[in-house]
Amino acid sequence: MRGKKNDTTYIVKDANELLPFLMQQMRGKSRNSTKLLLSHRQVLVNGVIQTRHDTPLAANDTVTVRAGKGNVELHHPKLKLVYEDEYLIVVEKKQGLLTVPVSQSSKETTVFSILKAYVKKQNQRNGIYVVHRLDRETSGLLVFAKSQELQQYMRTYWRDLVRLRTYIALAEGEFEKKEDTITTWLTEDSRNAVVYSSPVDDGGDKAVTHYKVLREKKMEDGHILSEVELHLDTGRTNQIRVHLASIGHPVVGDRKYGHGNTYSPLDRLCLHARVLEFIHPATEQIVHFETTLPKEFTQKQVKKA
Repeated sequence: MRGKKNDTTYIVKDANELLPFLMQQMRGKSRNSTKLLLSHRQVLVNGVIQTRHDTPLAANDTVTVRAGKGNVELHHPKLKLVYEDEYLIVVEKKQGLLTVPVSQSSKETTVFSILKAYVKKQNQRNGIYVVHRLDRETSGLLVFAKSQELQQYMRTYWRDLVRLRTYIALAEGEFEKKEDTITTWLTEDSRNAVVYSSPVDDGGDKAVTHYKVLREKKMEDGHILSEVELHLDTGRTNQIRVHLASIGHPVVGDRKYGHGNTYSPLDRLCLHARVLEFIHPATEQIVHFETTLPKEFTQKQVKKA
């Protein structure tokens, strides 16, 4: 048994489940009071908060019991907690929610403001730091760091840390090429916040997007939409939206790059950050996160590509 500050850490000797292990180690504590430690998010296994009593344990795992209550559950209609440990938070945001405020004076609710309030419920000294962003109308996975040092490290080495980033988009029309790579040079016009694409190197930032059409769907009004899986070699601003528009298949609901004629039957920009896999900067282990598609993406599919 080891103690750090006011926390207590145990080393697992033999395979077990979390609740019986805790009761063995914390003799004299009732089953109900031990369960309360889990529901109060005071128990971590290998640095990750656990709330399930049947969490499996393996030899040499570390189980830490915090002296004070952990963060309360995160409840917000547009934000879901996917993963949390002492270093990182991974969330899934819904479309319509900004990652960060547009200005320091803005009072608009954002992913950042929700998470800031969330971590400070445990300790007012806690902070939250943005690692990367998603557009307001894009849904899916986001990572935040719990320290400024970790944020700086992840931003600096983001391309080296990330192993897989998969987006799913609904795009307009039927693709002639069902699988291809789009490579262009992107330049952002700061006057109107629009990104322009060039097929040749014009001094912009090189951007590479790999896509594969998964299936096509026919809407009741006759429009054909394509469900497209996209993998990024680069992470430029609006990259997917600009690239799909550049080949004549803008993302459904993209008023910014759809040239004013965007088909929008689902009342949203149909782009979702579905998979994120990266090397954890503290443990150096690969962590993988995957979300389900928004239900409107999968309705009325009529044929596979």
